[in-house]
Amino acid sequence: MKVTHDPRTDTVVISLRESDIEESDEVRPGVIADFDAAGEVVRFEILDASRVVQNPREIRFLIAE
Repeated sequence: MKVTHDPRTDTVVISLRESDIEESDEVRPGVIADFDAAGEVVRFEILDASRVVQNPREIRFLIAE
C-alpha cells in the first residue's frame, strides 16, 4: 500500500496495489475509487484533501492484531 499527497493538485492517493485501472467512479463528492478489469478496488483518490484530511503530509499507520 502506498499513500501520496500532491500539494500542487491537493490530492491524496491511497494505492492498495499496482494494477491497471479500467474504471473510476466518484463514490462520494470528492472521493474517487479506481477499479481494475475484474472490478476490484485498486486505489482511492481524495480531491481537495486539505479540506477533509487533518494533515495530508502526515501519515500514521495502525496495524491491528
